[in-house]
Amino acid sequence: MLDLKWIREHAEQVQEAANGKRIDVSVDELLARDEERRALLQETELLRAERNRHSAKVGQLLREGMKPEADALRKQVLNINEQLARLDATLDQVQLEVKRLLYLIPNVVSPDTPVGNSDLDNVELRVVGMIPSLPVGFRDHVELGELHGLLDIARGVKMGGARSYVLKGAGVLLHRAVQQLAMDILLRHGFTPLEVPLLVREPALLNTGFFPLGRDQVYKLEDEERWLVGTSEVPLVSYYADEIVDVSEPIKLAAASTCFRSEVGSSGRDVRGLYRVHQFAKVEQVILCEPSADVSEAMLQEITGHAEELLQLLELPYRVVAVCTGDMGQKTYKQYDIETWMPSRNAYGETHSSSNLHDFQARRSNIRCRDAEGKLVYCHTLNNTAVASPRILIPLLENYQLEDGSIRIPAALQPYLNGLEVLEASK
Repeated sequence: MLDLKWIREHAEQVQEAANGKRIDVSVDELLARDEERRALLQETELLRAERNRHSAKVGQLLREGMKPEADALRKQVLNINEQLARLDATLDQVQLEVKRLLYLIPNVVSPDTPVGNSDLDNVELRVVGMIPSLPVGFRDHVELGELHGLLDIARGVKMGGARSYVLKGAGVLLHRAVQQLAMDILLRHGFTPLEVPLLVREPALLNTGFFPLGRDQVYKLEDEERWLVGTSEVPLVSYYADEIVDVSEPIKLAAASTCFRSEVGSSGRDVRGLYRVHQFAKVEQVILCEPSADVSEAMLQEITGHAEELLQLLELPYRVVAVCTGDMGQKTYKQYDIETWMPSRNAYGETHSSSNLHDFQARRSNIRCRDAEGKLVYCHTLNNTAVASPRILIPLLENYQLEDGSIRIPAALQPYLNGLEVLEASK
C-alpha cells in the first residue's frame, strides 16, 4: 500500500505504474473520493462542535429557568443529530470506496525496471553456464521419471485431477534433497528457519499484497474464512504484522513449505509434466530491513545471489532477467527472475523469483521500525524463491541424462542421497 499523501503528490507516477502493470484503477478517482471523504469529515466535525455547544447551552438555560429557550435549542440538537446520522452513513460508504480503490493501487517501479507488456519483454542481465549437448532423441523429464519410477502422473490425476502428480522413490528423495540444500545455503547466510501456518486468514493475504487482485489464484476452505497459501512469503511477512521490529541488522527468515495455486488463467499452458502444477514445495527467503533504497537494493542482490548459488552448486545453466512492468505484480517495486535451461522446452524456464517491495507490504501489514531519530517508519521487505520443486526436477533430470537414459546426480546433492552418483537406467 502507498501512503495517500504520497499518492496525491505523485499521482502521475502512480497512474503510470498502474497502467504499466495493467491494473484497472484510476488515481484521479481515488483522490476525488478522498477529497469527498475529507470534506465530509470536516462537515461532521463542525456539526458535532455545534451540537456540543448547543447541548451545553441547554443545560445553562435550564439552570437559569429558561425552559422554552432550552426546548427550542433541544430541537436544533435533534436536527443536527439527524444530519450527522445521514452524513455518517454517507461517510462510511465513501471511506469504504476509498479503501477499495487504495487496495487496488500498485507499488511504483524502480527507475531501472524495463517497460514492457509481458515476459517476452523481460531483459536478460546475465547468462551462467553452458547449455549441455544432449544425445539425439533425449528424453523429457516425464519419460525419464517414468523410466526410473520417479513419477506417476496418471495416478496423480486419478486422485487429484488435472495438474496433479505423484513422486515416487528417488523422485521423492531428489525433491527433498534440493529443498534441504537450499535451506542449508540459507542457514549459512544467517537465515532463521520457521515452520509456518499454510492456512491463513484473509488479512494475511491482503496485507502481503496477494489480495484483492490475486483471489482467483488462492484456494479457499469451504465455509471457512481461511485460505491455502501459494507461498510461505505470506506467513513469514505476517509473522511481524502490527509490530515494531529492530532492523539495525536485517531480519532474515526462511521456510520450507508445501504451496498451493489454482493456476486460473493457465488453461492449456504447460499441460505436460511438472512445470505448472497445483501443489508444490518451496524454500522461501524473506528479509525485513531498514527503509533505505540502498539497503534494500543490496538485500535484493544478496537473496538473488543465494538462488544463483544453489543453481551453481547444481551445475545447471541459467540466466537472470530483469522483469518488465507488464510481467510484474501489484506489490513489486523491482524484480528479477531466474530461468533455468530446460531441454524439453528448448528454452529457459522460470525457476526462481526475487522481489524488492520497499515499504508496500510493511505499510499494509503495519510492520514498523525506528529510524536514526527514533521516529517510527515502515520497513522494507523482500522475498525470493530459493528453490521450488518439483519444477526444479525438470532441468535436473533432463540436463543430467546420459545416452542410455541413466541420470547423473550432481555432487552437491549426493550427500543428501546417501552418496548416490547415478540413477541407472537398467534399474
